[in-house]
Amino acid sequence: MAASEHPNIIVLITDTFRRDNLGTRAVRPVRTPALDRFAANRATELTGLTMSSFPTIPHRTDFASGRVGWPHYGWQPISHSTPNHIASLLAERGYFTQLICDCPHLFKSGFQVGFHGSYQHRGQEGDLTLLHMNDPVREAMPRAKTRLSPETLGGTLIDLHMWLNDIRAEADTFCAQTAQTTATWLERNYQAGPFFLWADFFDPHEPWDPPEYLVRRYDPDYDGAPMLHPNYGPADRYTEAELRNLWAHYAAESELVDRHIGRVLEKIDDLDLWRNSLVVVMADHGMAVGEHNCCGKSNITDDDGRFWPLYPVLSDELCLIAGNAQAGPVPAGAQLDLRAQPFDLLPTLSELAGVEIAPPQPLQGRSFANQVMTGGGSLREHVITAAHARPAAATPDQLPARASTPFLRTAEWGYAPVGPDGAPQLFDLAADPRAERDVAEANRGTVTELHELLLASLKEYGADEAVQALWRAPGSGTAGGSWARDYLDR
Repeated sequence: MAASEHPNIIVLITDTFRRDNLGTRAVRPVRTPALDRFAANRATELTGLTMSSFPTIPHRTDFASGRVGWPHYGWQPISHSTPNHIASLLAERGYFTQLICDCPHLFKSGFQVGFHGSYQHRGQEGDLTLLHMNDPVREAMPRAKTRLSPETLGGTLIDLHMWLNDIRAEADTFCAQTAQTTATWLERNYQAGPFFLWADFFDPHEPWDPPEYLVRRYDPDYDGAPMLHPNYGPADRYTEAELRNLWAHYAAESELVDRHIGRVLEKIDDLDLWRNSLVVVMADHGMAVGEHNCCGKSNITDDDGRFWPLYPVLSDELCLIAGNAQAGPVPAGAQLDLRAQPFDLLPTLSELAGVEIAPPQPLQGRSFANQVMTGGGSLREHVITAAHARPAAATPDQLPARASTPFLRTAEWGYAPVGPDGAPQLFDLAADPRAERDVAEANRGTVTELHELLLASLKEYGADEAVQALWRAPGSGTAGGSWARDYLDR
């Protein structure tokens, strides 16, 4: 690649793909041969990237804008949050831009605006397309075992998904369709450039409906009702066998995503795009399937009174960067232990590509391009994963009931200012990377120091007084207020 040229930028996002799915890290291993090869042979893996704003749309807004959203807003259209948009910024510098997705929320949140081309495979989760009301909506799994809200046409999310989508073979699955569309697009555009391609795979977000022959690899002896969708509540509502089968469906869906993202990576290889492209594979967040007695990523079960901190099982993010930056090849097979967050990726990719962008709002992210290319250095002393929360007017010092609460990390510690019962929690991450053993009682001084870091970050990011006051000495949950939990809050 000539020094004067800018590389293509290809970003492949997968939703709800746990970072510990890769390799042999997981307590319950998942087969991910394509991404394991990509990490070993092509990419630098960011082992310290953590989600900033929770959940799906706030995450993508952070990535697309280079700004951190959780102190200011929750789930809303990107144009309501910021004028910054990676596609527009790159288009201003001569890139042509394309969005391909099956994530049902991107078009509804206006992410396609700013792209030259945009395409969506519809029908994921609660995205109703062509109804066929002559056919009854049938119960796909026991209601006591699944998420009950929202309910439409008398069916839960999993009922509607199985009714609406006629998935009879692997080629019918959404990740297979999105991968094929992406591969075809690359064939039709690889000789032009530079281009920015964002392909967004909603899987392995629930519902988990991979081919059952893949599920049987993980759970060969189960003979009960298939567990296709978590309850977004306590894990102990499942029997041991049901919970194992729920995990098997998640694992099989993750394996399927690995396979089809692998098809896209093969096409990049076929077209010899590594020499003039940066390629990023990333996830937004993980998923609890039993950890901390939780199933899901947030608590929307009315009779579970716990707060749900954004523990590492949720906030760890997969991120692999490969290809050819303007300064040369990205190191292959490397691991970069760097505390960074999604809003750092826009300045990083811009610097790696040698593109000087001019965002309408100043970037809050910091580039770690030099660290990627040299394999060393630091970026942030601490990082925070959080959902936007607002108290009720009548109780300004009280957190909303069942809220997803922040998780702050330093090199040594993980800190939840509001644990499940409202008390702060502290974890020694070197000895306890999954944050399973609370050591707050024996380290009260550290708890105080980390809480001050949280409050200082709110000031640094310009949070308004109501949000700052909410976290100064957070009280117990009430029925009032709001927090950014999922698409219901739009």
